[in-house]
Amino acid sequence: MAKRVENGGSGGVLKSNGSRNNNNSAVSAAGGGRSGSNSGSLVDLVRHYLFLFDGDEAELGTPVRLLLPDKKLGFGGTLVVALLKAISLAYDVVTWFGYYWFQKKSPREKAEVVSRGEGSCTWRSDREVRDIHVELEKGKIDTMHKVYTHAIRKNGLKRCLGTRELFKEEDEIQENGKVFKKYEMGEYHWKSYAEVDRLSACFAAGLTTLNLQRKEKICIFAETRAEWLIAAVGAFKHTFTIVTLYATLGEDAVVHGLNETESTVVLTSDELMPKFKSILKQTPHVKHLIYMEHPLKKLDTSGYLDSVSIHSFCDVIERGSKLSIRLEAPEPDDVAIIMYTSGSTGVPKGVLQSHKNVATAMLGLTDGLGPVYSDDIYVAYLPLAHVLELTCESICFLQGIPIGYSSPLTLTNNSSKIKAGSKGDAVVLEPTIMVAVPFALDRIYKMVQEQVNQGGFIKQALFYFAYDYKLWWYYKGYNTPLVDAIVMKKPKMAVGGKVRIMISGGAPLATDTHEFIRNCLCLPVVQGYGLTETCATATCSTPGDMSVGRVGPPLRCNDLRLVDWDEGNYTVNDVPLPRGELVIGGDNVAMGYFKLPEATAQDFFVADGRRWFRTGDIAVADPDGCFRIIDRKKDLVKLQMGEYLSMGKIESILKTCKYIENVCIYGDAFKNVCVALVVPAQKHLELLSSSIGKPNLSLEEMCSDPQVEAAFLKEIQSFSTAAKLHRFEIPAALKLCSELWTPDNNLVTAAFKLRRRNVQEWYQGDLDRMYAKLSSS
Repeated sequence: MAKRVENGGSGGVLKSNGSRNNNNSAVSAAGGGRSGSNSGSLVDLVRHYLFLFDGDEAELGTPVRLLLPDKKLGFGGTLVVALLKAISLAYDVVTWFGYYWFQKKSPREKAEVVSRGEGSCTWRSDREVRDIHVELEKGKIDTMHKVYTHAIRKNGLKRCLGTRELFKEEDEIQENGKVFKKYEMGEYHWKSYAEVDRLSACFAAGLTTLNLQRKEKICIFAETRAEWLIAAVGAFKHTFTIVTLYATLGEDAVVHGLNETESTVVLTSDELMPKFKSILKQTPHVKHLIYMEHPLKKLDTSGYLDSVSIHSFCDVIERGSKLSIRLEAPEPDDVAIIMYTSGSTGVPKGVLQSHKNVATAMLGLTDGLGPVYSDDIYVAYLPLAHVLELTCESICFLQGIPIGYSSPLTLTNNSSKIKAGSKGDAVVLEPTIMVAVPFALDRIYKMVQEQVNQGGFIKQALFYFAYDYKLWWYYKGYNTPLVDAIVMKKPKMAVGGKVRIMISGGAPLATDTHEFIRNCLCLPVVQGYGLTETCATATCSTPGDMSVGRVGPPLRCNDLRLVDWDEGNYTVNDVPLPRGELVIGGDNVAMGYFKLPEATAQDFFVADGRRWFRTGDIAVADPDGCFRIIDRKKDLVKLQMGEYLSMGKIESILKTCKYIENVCIYGDAFKNVCVALVVPAQKHLELLSSSIGKPNLSLEEMCSDPQVEAAFLKEIQSFSTAAKLHRFEIPAALKLCSELWTPDNNLVTAAFKLRRRNVQEWYQGDLDRMYAKLSSS
């Protein structure tokens, strides 16, 4: 069984002493929240100021000089830094004694090996069980219907789901002639738990008037909004199965999902309804379309197939309100959701998630994320069709945390649909809990860097100093509230100013991005690992874990097992740390794939009294039982000289480069180098093009210009070297791609994960030309 230890180190991670670092820590102006034996002596403190910018602090992790490599402080900046050093040193020496002696150390959970077999090793967690977990187990809450019902009874008239009022929608013509929709919006309006209960019950009853029978399917193809979750709560009340499809899917993918599941009822939005004028001709099973109304416009229902009935969301609720029927609750093993994977490795697969699977996953993640507070608010803007967002919203619903709905287009003041001078959703809502995917965090990382680069020498000097100062204290186990309040206030305010925890999942998070976001937004970034096949759960780091690049120990709902992968030279007997394919076992593991018995038999199996899933990801287990994802079996290529090229790892690092919007690495097994397909960041490409004497070129002209390409390659190679990539991991050639990679052209999934095979096939001619040119040079 796992044990809790104080300040346990982590294999291969510098300065990784457990630290709570939350708002309840005792703090001084310089720092607070001390935890760890590396908290630093007074001698260390003075030495730090002497060498803060001289490059001697190699243990810091990510020096600012790498984050902002093309900027020099100059004499004025150096003077500013010297002054800041003197002031900070004096203050820190005065306050150091108080918080050094009185701040308590914090424990950190870990996992230990529970069994070893031939070529395998299994870990289990004993994270602290929270009261809500005990409460649900005593009440035998083992279905999603019971989860929601329990929350409704407990929270009654409390705020539950919030939607922001839309006053006006207008067209705004940009300088380039493009027309963008802009919103004028008001405050959030809230539905209580009791109201959600009433609406969801009426919706479930209304579905029965559309001849939908118990255990039949309703497909939800819509953006994230309150009606989505109300519909789900209603469906679970009468054992309807939900089929989820991303709102960004192309027509072919929607047709595939509807036909494979034979869904007769589809719930969508006013904005997506026009797609069905062509989709319905290819989906003979669909008999009813339900649309969520637009707050300002009425839908034109002409032009649709006569054989398909069209109903508004409110109409279905009204129909249900007139009925008096007994809703039949589901059993734990009934199918709750058919959730389609993102399809990054091929055609999306429908994953069969039972009520027990999802409820178990919720309990596990509830333990992992720690306590909640009375003022907590969650902002919901990621796709509810994604397992991570649905799980997080359900956890908030369960624990009485209000959920305010938003979208990527309205989240911040700078979002594309927010009118100039108006406030974004996060500023109005002031959430305390957010979920973000690495794709979004990478953009924030680049945006902050760009803003600092554009500032004067004083702004840059202040940022240089503050970031390095904060980073040094953080790895000694202290907060820096004075720096947070003065220097880091603007980045924090972009997401409302009150976010206390950021949850990252859905893809690997680059270590540089993790560290940068954590320090600039002044909050713990909790990184988790899970899949659709495990209902979003498997591992989760703790809010006090100061390490980066790790996904934490196993959750209580499952065991983790590493299994030898001989072909890739990964074994559980590797020195210094065990490595292998990650296999997950527990009640959160799904029932299998919908109508795919062969794929189910290949990826799922039963052993030791539980169901297991082979993830295809390669992991390493640190001594404290925390895991790191280091490779993916399908992303590995063995090059001619025997080196294993991890394409996903290289892409994750290169995406943090300001010149790169997206990238696909390619390795040929008969070559000893890799090449890259790059979607450039247009603004920085234009600056680079101008710097070599080629201004005013179009994007297509820049991407096809050999001199621009050569200059771009030089920048990428310099960045790769600074990021400590091995020589064989640094692209030897690249192709600049003027096309955007979107779900519409099938080069990325609806969750914006790379469709590697599709990208490589699209640019096969360019890949061949790059290798031919390298061979001839």
